[in-house]
Amino acid sequence: MSGFLNRLWALLRKETRQMLRERSSMAVGLLLPAALILLFGYGLSFDVDHAPVAVVLDERSPDTLSLVAGLQGSPYLAPVQVQDMDAAVRLMREGKVGGIVHVPVDFSRSRAAGQAQVQLILNGVDANTARTLEGYIGGALASQLQGELDRQGTPSAGGGVSVVQRMWFNEASTSTWYLVPGLIVLVMTLIGAFLTSLLVAREWERGTLEALFVTPVRPTELVLAKLLPYLGIGVFNLAICLLTARYLFHVPMRGSLAAIIISALLYLMVSLLMGLFISAATRNQFQASQVALLTSFMPAMMLSGFVFDVRNMPMVVQVISQLLPATHFMGLIKSLFLTGDNWTLFVHKSLVLVAYALVLFAATRHLLRKRLR
Repeated sequence: MSGFLNRLWALLRKETRQMLRERSSMAVGLLLPAALILLFGYGLSFDVDHAPVAVVLDERSPDTLSLVAGLQGSPYLAPVQVQDMDAAVRLMREGKVGGIVHVPVDFSRSRAAGQAQVQLILNGVDANTARTLEGYIGGALASQLQGELDRQGTPSAGGGVSVVQRMWFNEASTSTWYLVPGLIVLVMTLIGAFLTSLLVAREWERGTLEALFVTPVRPTELVLAKLLPYLGIGVFNLAICLLTARYLFHVPMRGSLAAIIISALLYLMVSLLMGLFISAATRNQFQASQVALLTSFMPAMMLSGFVFDVRNMPMVVQVISQLLPATHFMGLIKSLFLTGDNWTLFVHKSLVLVAYALVLFAATRHLLRKRLR
């Protein structure tokens, strides 16, 4: 028994020291669970808080102002009064509001006759949020109207007002229309960051990169040579994604196909360069794969607006999400698929992706140049 304990203690000390020397294993064992808890804890949220809603009042009267007060009193809504429907529609197309409450010009007279209607238009790009927002707005209006009737001592269900609801950009309220464009972002992230994250690290481990040090090859040539073959794989997968979205899942492509392809290629380039940068910085395939998981795929899935509205997350997480290239591409491709061409948004997001690509290219080239000297 004494010999068994001595041998076990010796082996235990050896394995413990080896584990402490393996910094990558320690990082995965200690940091990965914490990162996952934070990502899922802050990213997974079906709640809708302070959702922006445009309010259009064609008639300004005590009845309509009281109705708007009911929306302002809800903690789940952030009503914004606009001058007309054109301004409200513009805000919805830009993704700045999730719905439009339109009170018609004859609201007071129709309400006195017990036939008043309020139009509710919802942004169906995010079908889950739209349905939740519909319930919040309907509940706030009903509560306000019923409170008025109770104060008057003449309770009546609905207060003579009905809400006419319409869903824009996703008339069937189909979650597939909302999810499939987001899946394209995840696919581009996966094939981009993960494939190239192992390239340089693999050569460092095998010792084959040193063979390039004695050749006239330059860092720019090395980056492009490693990038372009995987760009071809990405283009092939992009074509499969677009064909599947259109003909298998029947997701409408209301925007320009050229705009969709250009933005997707820009994001693909960013993903490839991100993986190549990680590979050049880590020099280890295991570390590179873990870093790529934590910095590209997981944030793209949880914090980019793929399933959960970024505006419902804490402000700190919202700021972090805006630093992710996936967040910018996610909003752009969903808009191009479902709402149509918004050239202001397209130019803005494309310039952001170009800036990311240039910074990552320069950073990767700098890392390889330092290693070549």
